[in-house]
Amino acid sequence: MQSLLLEASKLRNSARWVIALALGLRQGEALALHWEDVDLDAGYVRIRKNRPGPKYRHGCGDEPCGRKPGFCPKREQKRREHKNTKSRSGRRTVGLPDPLIKLLRKHKEEQESESAEVGADWAGTGYVFASPTGGPLHPSTDYHVWKRLLRDAGVRDGRLHDARHTAGTVLLLLGVPDVIVDAIMGWEPGGAARMRARYMHVTGPMLRKVADQVGEKLWGSSGPQ
Repeated sequence: MQSLLLEASKLRNSARWVIALALGLRQGEALALHWEDVDLDAGYVRIRKNRPGPKYRHGCGDEPCGRKPGFCPKREQKRREHKNTKSRSGRRTVGLPDPLIKLLRKHKEEQESESAEVGADWAGTGYVFASPTGGPLHPSTDYHVWKRLLRDAGVRDGRLHDARHTAGTVLLLLGVPDVIVDAIMGWEPGGAARMRARYMHVTGPMLRKVADQVGEKLWGSSGPQ
């Protein structure tokens, strides 16, 4: 995580990856965040929306271009840019660590500077993580930045969803109560125990190793006499 955060600090929209690793937001949740969802003074973020991958239809009318809809020169978007999260548990409020609050303040200042430079061409959509002209980030572009980040940080290749997996694992390692973990991760009540079990396959060996280290420190390798 520290290697990834160090490399992320060199990128535009660096807070995007800090939020992924620290809070475990799904890709669609992170890309749908608007500044109105973030309260930096109170120190929390509200997860209410999701940004699905775009889906297109042809816009070439009576003169078919012969390409797939996504490559049509006059393509039209079929989906909304964002929509409400599917489940009640997905709609949640998550506290922000102080370092992340500072980073988001800096990110907001940088975005305001970009807006001033772009001027009238700035889209002004209110996204926390926006394109260089203020529009929404494309999920595919976001995915490729993640892959490049892994490579530059010297971390093994992994899915973008593995950032969320990492955040959940850290919460379990810290001993955060199950009900709080579920609330932060936005897990459905019925499937929360199953999700935690999936993550614990990582934390179990780690916790055992720590227990062994404590035992050796207190009693030595021979054990209690």
